[in-house]
Amino acid sequence: MRALCLITVKPGKVDAVIEILKKKRKIVKQIMIVTGRADISALLQGNMDEINNMVIDFKKIKDIVTTETLIEVEVNLGW
Repeated sequence: MRALCLITVKPGKVDAVIEILKKKRKIVKQIMIVTGRADISALLQGNMDEINNMVIDFKKIKDIVTTETLIEVEVNLGW
């Protein structure tokens, strides 16, 4: 299962948060600095419990303000 976690951080703290996220390589597969409402996008891969625990762990990082997690789903549109 994959998920995309959109992360907003305190001003000037993107680099510090990126360094912390790089240490969580078991679940975090890719980290991107992005534009828009989020500052960082992290691609997560694991089972639902692993993803859930990782997002909870993200919230413990003091420079992270908010997270929004988008869980990948499979939809059969019948095409």
